[in-house]
Amino acid sequence: MRRTPKKSVAGPALAAAILAGLMLSWSASSEAFTLTGAGPRIGMTDPEGTEGTMTYGAMLDFEKSNTRFHLTPNVMYWSEDNVSDVNPNFDVLYHFSPAGRIGPFAGAGVGMHFYEDEVFDESDSDFGVNLFGGLMFPTSVATFTVEGRAVLSDADQFGIITGATFNFGH
Repeated sequence: MRRTPKKSVAGPALAAAILAGLMLSWSASSEAFTLTGAGPRIGMTDPEGTEGTMTYGAMLDFEKSNTRFHLTPNVMYWSEDNVSDVNPNFDVLYHFSPAGRIGPFAGAGVGMHFYEDEVFDESDSDFGVNLFGGLMFPTSVATFTVEGRAVLSDADQFGIITGATFNFGH
């Protein structure tokens, strides 16, 4: 691969600590998370070692009743200059405003990156830690989001992602 690996683990260690704090801080209620929505994502990402490119994806939204926490498994994909990345993630999101109101959110998560380089016929994989934040715009049909997303891994990435999560009516 043409990516240049980094040797520092300080960024991923800090992000993992933030994720652990988020996970430990949510309500200990006996209610389970339920699937409340799903939808597409699209944006621009700047993967280290390549030019900026479009990224595409989809997510599920699991919410725990009477909390502001969401579990948002998702998958993202980009391809640029004969290098591509398929990136499944498991993220935890916290929204600061009450449900149904426009407001900010923040989150963290983990993911795997599966890289393919068509020119050199190489494959590689890499663990990554996600940090993100943005704004939610809820409507009766869907919640629209815009977020800044940083991926801390051997090949760091930064992107601006928009999405629409269509509500299942729970």
